[in-house]
Formats: sequence, structure tokens, C-alpha cells
Amino acid sequence: MTTLAKTSAVRSLATQTSIRRKAMSYLARSWPLYVMVLPGLVLLLIFNYYPMYGIRIAFQDYNPALGFDQSPWVGLKHFEYMLKLPTFRLLFRNTLMLAIGKILFLQVTAIVLAFMLNEIRMRVFKRVFNQILYLPHFLSWVIVAGILLDLLSANGLVGRFLGGLGLNSFMFLGNAAFFPWTVIFSHVWKEAGWSTIIYLAALTAIDPQISEAAAVDGANRLQRIWYINLPGIAPTIALIACLSLGGILDAGFEQIFNLYNPTVYATGDILDTYVYRAGLISARFSLATAIGLIKSTLGFVLITLAYWLAAKYANYRVF
Repeated sequence: MTTLAKTSAVRSLATQTSIRRKAMSYLARSWPLYVMVLPGLVLLLIFNYYPMYGIRIAFQDYNPALGFDQSPWVGLKHFEYMLKLPTFRLLFRNTLMLAIGKILFLQVTAIVLAFMLNEIRMRVFKRVFNQILYLPHFLSWVIVAGILLDLLSANGLVGRFLGGLGLNSFMFLGNAAFFPWTVIFSHVWKEAGWSTIIYLAALTAIDPQISEAAAVDGANRLQRIWYINLPGIAPTIALIACLSLGGILDAGFEQIFNLYNPTVYATGDILDTYVYRAGLISARFSLATAIGLIKSTLGFVLITLAYWLAAKYANYRVF
């Protein structure tokens, strides 16, 4: 072996030894963090990755009595059937419309509320209003839906109020044309306060001296909000808009399931509620799995696109 080869081998051995020592030193310092993460990782594997084994149902005529291994394979039969369903386009349209409506109205309302809360100077009142706005977020949709059903029914509080004004009571939850707006605005009422948190945090990052200088120059509050605060949180708005793209196929199963009824299927039935009825009510497990798989695949593509847009336009990166 030549001297050059011996030198190269020694350097390689020294490099490997150095890497091994650094790795051991890192593990010696960081092992408590990995132990802390381990329970969450185990739960993730059990409840998120292990159930993916059931995806094969979408390609079978699944029979619970036969199980996964004995049920006959049918390939893309259920996907073809799904695309030929006369209601599939309706379900997809309803899902998109409700999800987009929720995202748009929620973010606009949250931004307006954040500006309003930011203008409150007395800390006591600001905290009180914050708590009032945050409270609905912590109520489950089962509770909120029960309240809405009592309020918006024909003999509910709203119906009686309209009757007292000499107006006919309106079927908010039984009218197909009005049901989507009821869903959207009830979602905004529940989540708008919680969504203001990130915008309030972004507003605190704006230098108050800029606003003070504008006030000295004669700018009123509305002008300071429009020309200083709004551009100041524009990157945050862009980031939230990009990340919201990943949930554009999530129209809110729990909310709609607790509010809808057969009379509003034309505008209120979404992919998730149809999967529930097809899979658990009608026992069409393979069809429900096929629809769920398509939705999950599209969701994964949209999430990937959302993070790409967030990295490009809002300089946001997870890794």
C-alpha cells in the first residue's frame, strides 16, 4: 500500500471516529427529548399509519365475514362507480363551496376583529372581549348544533321574534338555499375569535412609532389601519391563505352532520357525510373507502401545494 493510500485510509478512519463521537455526544445530550417524543410517535403509528392497511378495501369487494385476505379484488371498480355517481359532482361542489366560504369569511372576520381589538387601549376591556370571543371555540359542535336547532327552528327564539314583528318564521336549517349560509356564519361565529390570535400577534410586531408618526401627520385611525397595520400583517395574511389551501376539501363533518337533514342534501351534503352514510349506514365499505382515499390524496396534493406557496410567497418553511 502506498503512502498516499495509507494517509487516505487514516483520514477516513479519523473522520468516521469523529462522526461517531459527535453522534454519541448528541444522543447523550438529547435522549430525554426523544423519550418525551416516543409516546406521541407510538400513538401516531397506531392511529394514523397502521389504519392505512385498510386502504386495500377500496380495491376489493370487501366482506367483513371474509376479511381483508379473502375478499375478492376488483381493481378500480369502485373508483369508476364513484365517478359515475350522479351525486358525486354535487358532493364535490358542495364540499368546495362550503370550505371556501368558511375560509374566506372566517379570515376576513378575524382580521377585522383583530384590528378592532388592537384599537382598544384599556387592558381590562380588551381581556374581557378576548375571553368572550374565544369562548365559542371551546364548545363542541354537538352543543352548538343543539343551541342552533333550538334558536333557528320554526318555534325557536328567532322564529318567535320574527313572528312578533309580523313576519313569517323562516326555516334556516330546512331551506336548501339558505342552509350553506347558516353553516358558514355559524362556523365564523364559533371560530373567528380564536382565529384573531395570530393576527393580534402580527399586529404587536408593528413598530408603534410608525403609527404615532402618522397620527402626528394627521392620519386618522382608519387611515393608520389601512396604510400601516394592514400592510404590516400582509405576510401573515398571505401565509394563512396559503396554508388554508390544504383544508379546502374539509368542509366540517361534525358541524354539518349535526345540522343537516334530507331536505338540504342538495346544498348541504358533502363528501364526508356521504362517506358516513355509505360506509356505516349502508355498509358499502369499499365505496366509502374509495371516496375517502380520493379525498385524502387530493388533500395531500393541496397541502404540498400550500406549503410550496407559503415558502415562495410568505417565506415560511417547516424544514
